[in-house]
Amino acid sequence: MSTSALQPEIDDDLHDDDTRLGTEAETMPPIPDDLDLDDPSLYLNRELTWLAFNRRVLHEAEDPRTPLLERVKFLAIVSNNLDEFFMKRIGGLKQQIAAGVHTPSLDGRTPLQQLKECQAAARGFQTQQQCIYDVLMKELAGQDIRITHHDRLPSDARERLREHFRANIFPMLTPLAMDPAHPFPFISNLALNLLVTLRFPGGLEVYMARVKVPVSKDVSKRLIPVDGSHTYVTLEDLMVNNLDMLFPGMEIVSCGLFRVTRNAIVEPDAEAANDLLEMIETELRERHFAPIVRLEVQPGMEPTHRGMLAAELGLNEDEDVFEVEGMMALRDLFELAGIDKPELHDKPHRPVDHPLLANDRRNIFHIIRENGPILLQHPYQPFSTTVERFLRTAAEDPKVLAIKMTLYRTSAGAILDSLIEAARNGKQVAVLVELKARFDEAANIGWARRLEAEGIHVNYGVMGLKTHSKLIFIVRRDYAQLRRYYHIGTGNYHAGTAKLYTDLGMLGCDEDIGQDLTELFNYLTGYSPPPSYRKILAAPYNLKRGIVDKINREIEQHKRTGDGLIQMKMNALEDADITRALYKASRAGVQVDLIIRDTCRFRPGLPGISEKARVVSIVGRFLEHGRIIYFRNEGNEEYYIGSADMMSRNLDSRVEVHAPVENPELRQELRLILDVQFADTRSAWDMDADGNYTQRIPEDDSTKGAQETLIGVAEKRLAAAAKHKEKKVRSKLLSHFQWRLRDRNLT
Repeated sequence: MSTSALQPEIDDDLHDDDTRLGTEAETMPPIPDDLDLDDPSLYLNRELTWLAFNRRVLHEAEDPRTPLLERVKFLAIVSNNLDEFFMKRIGGLKQQIAAGVHTPSLDGRTPLQQLKECQAAARGFQTQQQCIYDVLMKELAGQDIRITHHDRLPSDARERLREHFRANIFPMLTPLAMDPAHPFPFISNLALNLLVTLRFPGGLEVYMARVKVPVSKDVSKRLIPVDGSHTYVTLEDLMVNNLDMLFPGMEIVSCGLFRVTRNAIVEPDAEAANDLLEMIETELRERHFAPIVRLEVQPGMEPTHRGMLAAELGLNEDEDVFEVEGMMALRDLFELAGIDKPELHDKPHRPVDHPLLANDRRNIFHIIRENGPILLQHPYQPFSTTVERFLRTAAEDPKVLAIKMTLYRTSAGAILDSLIEAARNGKQVAVLVELKARFDEAANIGWARRLEAEGIHVNYGVMGLKTHSKLIFIVRRDYAQLRRYYHIGTGNYHAGTAKLYTDLGMLGCDEDIGQDLTELFNYLTGYSPPPSYRKILAAPYNLKRGIVDKINREIEQHKRTGDGLIQMKMNALEDADITRALYKASRAGVQVDLIIRDTCRFRPGLPGISEKARVVSIVGRFLEHGRIIYFRNEGNEEYYIGSADMMSRNLDSRVEVHAPVENPELRQELRLILDVQFADTRSAWDMDADGNYTQRIPEDDSTKGAQETLIGVAEKRLAAAAKHKEKKVRSKLLSHFQWRLRDRNLT
């Protein structure tokens, strides 16, 4: 699942006629005339720009052009993202403050300043969420979908729910008393809890107990249907209205809902652990007990109870306690978003097969060898008939001798099954499983142990580095020689996210890239890295240096030709060296065009510095995740795709790979993607010099966004391939969007 100095009163900005979302405009200092490229005023804040991205996502929940249940889904996504923001970013800032760190970030803010601005922004964000929630509930009621209060139901419905509670919920509840004989209980991360105060009939002394709301797949969903309809009550509401079962004979004085968020950044002692697997398991255990960074409570909770909770949880009541109007933990609205009412959802998307693979059932290695590299575009093309087919064929093909692969995030299914089948078929299989993939550590430990049990060589990467690259490497005996085949991707080997994220992949057998990947895997499973690579750019070794060198080369060429052009599409631009180099290029007159999904430190439109540069963000039904880097290079164009964003962590402390795309037809496909997104007038947002975003407004409501356009492009290409006219169609589409871009630039 984004600003710089987000102000709480930003709620009003969302309703401006030009659909403008504020970021740093209120607090950005003026740009001095004699500015140097190290001045903090040039750089937007990483945490706040990430929050601003989520405001753009939240706008999808408000936009009436988005189908109603999709709007509910976006509201749930934003709530889930905000939870992660507190776990990772607020947690990290609190750790820095506790450690006495006062060093300012690139944008000149200390950790304490960032924390205060982020908390203020989050409060405004939360208010905005609740307003949109109220609007959506009214619109859902018009479609006979409701979340209602238990006491508004007829008596017979309440009785049926009480019986459901008695049979299915009550046995799982464990009230925990809080008094001198019962210490304050452990509170799980992101769990909902009831704080109940009660007394004996006629008594004066008040007692206190905590009851966990057991939302889980094994016990109960958050939303309980009433009589099989689309009317729901929340699980906590059902519990509150049946507390007499839990505390028979007691008088319920008050009951309040609360929820805590724990820090997800736990760094165990690497030297104390015997191996990386043990260290990650220790981290997971410690995360369970990690410090709390946020307390959410219902409005109206007794002040003494609220203060007691804050004190027991080690929080500052004024800064760390958030009152939540209405429904808490809106991420549970995913349950509502899944209702089967097609008219309230996006039109179903069915990926279409890649034109080269659709009707050719030959061995996929023969197709790659004879036709050259193949560019894959997910989710427009299926994961199953491309990547999974590639790996499945490798597992079954008797000429395949070895398979090597990196796994950052994956899921049960075809990928793991193919690796296991390959090992059973006697092939050498080596898999690098990244155990430190945030929030997927437990799953990856499970996958690693399963693969090891099948005799697969499992490696956990290089100490001190996360392996974030997306690589499959195949060694096959072709005729009398060994040939190396590969898949290089921008997204994880996860069948689920391949349907929800836009990603790119390249299947090929280029000899130089194959040699580069041989040396890279030898490093990942062995020791010293090679001094250089032939074609790939790999972090942390030559990726950042290579990108900066290419930016500087574009500057020098622009001095001669006057037509320098750099275009980058990625999730985030945070690294100081890359940002500084792009400013230098823009200042020299090179056209800098950026498609950045969320975090972006670069400020376009600064007079004399980046006045011609553009920053565009695309927000649509799929999460933009693909990465493309382009340099005009005096007409000898260069395109790269790969796994790395331009963030310091990716470039300096991860193993990442970007590979060149050299085939002219594949370059046409990448050019089409870039042109379609730059020409988008439905789902594109333009950043201004202060970090504010304005959504582009199309001339009419029937205009399609970039993602819907690319769905149509995939369908047209497949249809044209059947008539052997795919190249012609691709060329016509490319010309069409280049003309649209020219028209837009002229206006």
